[in-house]
Amino acid sequence: MAERSTAAVDVADNSGDEPLTAKAGQSTSDGVAQNRERETDSDEAQGSGGTESPGKVSPPELHSGHKLARRYRLEECVTRLDGFSSWRAVDEKLRRAVGVHLLPADHPRARSVLAAARSSALLGDPRFVQVLDAVEENDLVYVVHEWLPDATELTALLAAGPLEVHEAYQMVTQVSQAMAAAHREGLAHLRLTPSAVLRTSSGQWRIRGLAVNAALRGISSNTPQRTDTEAIGALLYATLTQRWPYESDAYGLSGLPKGVGLIAPDQVRAGVHRGLSELAMRALANDGATASRHESPCTTPEELVKAIAEMPRIRPPEPAFTAPPEYQRTSYQQGSYGRPVPHAAQPVPTPTPPLQSRTGKALKWTVSALLIAALGLGSWQLADALMDRGKSDDTQPTRTTDGNDKNSEKTKPVKPIAIKGAQEYVAKGSPQAAGDVDKTYDGDSSTYWRSKSFVDGPNMNPAFKPGVGVVYDLGSQQTVTAASIGLRYPGDHTTIGLYATDSTSSSTPVDSMTRIGSITTSGTTAKITVSKKVKSQYVLLWITAMPYASGDQYSNAGYKQAITDVKFTG
Repeated sequence: MAERSTAAVDVADNSGDEPLTAKAGQSTSDGVAQNRERETDSDEAQGSGGTESPGKVSPPELHSGHKLARRYRLEECVTRLDGFSSWRAVDEKLRRAVGVHLLPADHPRARSVLAAARSSALLGDPRFVQVLDAVEENDLVYVVHEWLPDATELTALLAAGPLEVHEAYQMVTQVSQAMAAAHREGLAHLRLTPSAVLRTSSGQWRIRGLAVNAALRGISSNTPQRTDTEAIGALLYATLTQRWPYESDAYGLSGLPKGVGLIAPDQVRAGVHRGLSELAMRALANDGATASRHESPCTTPEELVKAIAEMPRIRPPEPAFTAPPEYQRTSYQQGSYGRPVPHAAQPVPTPTPPLQSRTGKALKWTVSALLIAALGLGSWQLADALMDRGKSDDTQPTRTTDGNDKNSEKTKPVKPIAIKGAQEYVAKGSPQAAGDVDKTYDGDSSTYWRSKSFVDGPNMNPAFKPGVGVVYDLGSQQTVTAASIGLRYPGDHTTIGLYATDSTSSSTPVDSMTRIGSITTSGTTAKITVSKKVKSQYVLLWITAMPYASGDQYSNAGYKQAITDVKFTG
């Protein structure tokens, strides 16, 4: 596929041969409220992607409180550089925080910034910070994008130390997959620095500034895929060692010692994961010098994704066991047994052994006599009762009971509940397979309703799609006690919840429904026992986690699931 990055960004091609990431500067703020960025006037820390000189263009004189399009109110300027500025703003129409890049319409990069923003917006991949608007108005060009107040820059994470090995593995996996998807659509980043990579509060990694950050600075590259791959290698190197893999310091990280060249992460810091260390070298050393095993270098994000897939999967660490606090003795229990007494102990007179006095001995003999008399009386009464029962059994006719005896215990039979209809529930985005919902209760296990294939998993990403499911109509108010669900794809893992709702409409939010049961399974069948029995005509079957499955005639490989049979019992 032809590369669209240079055409989309439309900047002068003045790149050199050095790696872009070797000289990466500070990024514009694209949505991290607590991590304001400080720009420098030069890009000395950046590498090959050359930059255009903006000339003598002055940034527009704007201030806090200024409104764009009578909608976006500027709040705080976080970057002012090279004739453009970046702001934290408020979208007063939707009442949410956004980010805004501003530059004059006669700026030499204005056209390329608009083109890059519109190309990035068309991608629509939730792994990237989304461009919401790109407008030229009143001698201004501005680009509006998402603002993520719950996200943290990789720069801030690395300030506290190297990342834990599973976190580094997740970062390089998700960033590589996202950039491979962008390059398949002809888009490149060209400024993939620690400031451009964010970790959300849910643990997902997102990338900001796709194509736009490079366009704002006039960066281009003859080999955009190689440039972005090398940048991912530098990010992985930094997460493993807390060092920048070049001689110059950047992003609050110290560079490598001068004159030693590029050395593997496991030679910089002890305890680095060997597989991730070699992966970083394969992405960084694109001229042939790779890690000790001399694997072929990775020159595109797609090759990097394949190399990660060939590695043994790195599991998350086991949760640390916290020992319970030491048992605190009360003042009544504290004494000289087993521990020193902090003060001089007062002499305590030795008490008389219990029941050794005259009165005690008399009491012992009295209690013993009473016990013997009670045992004798009880034995006589038991024998008399048994003899009377034997007589009554001989004189009274035998009585038989059957299942119709009113005094016998009855077990309520399990009653199947017929499904009268169904409708797909769409909480966000587009439907999955709305025309196939009736195949989940047609009695044929070979037919099914399916979801689409998702990149994130097993747990679904609420920012993109919180879940998928089907609402079933039971015909009348019913009390569901259990549900049996047939699934098409096994694996780790499927999470299903049952909710009682008041209609089949998707306008009723899941949070307002009554949760009556749930299950997490790795197999192809799920049996849910209802924990909260309520009467309802409509029941939502809601899937929030799906296993990874290979591609088929309907969808590509990814996280997905299909429902073959659903049965309710009351």
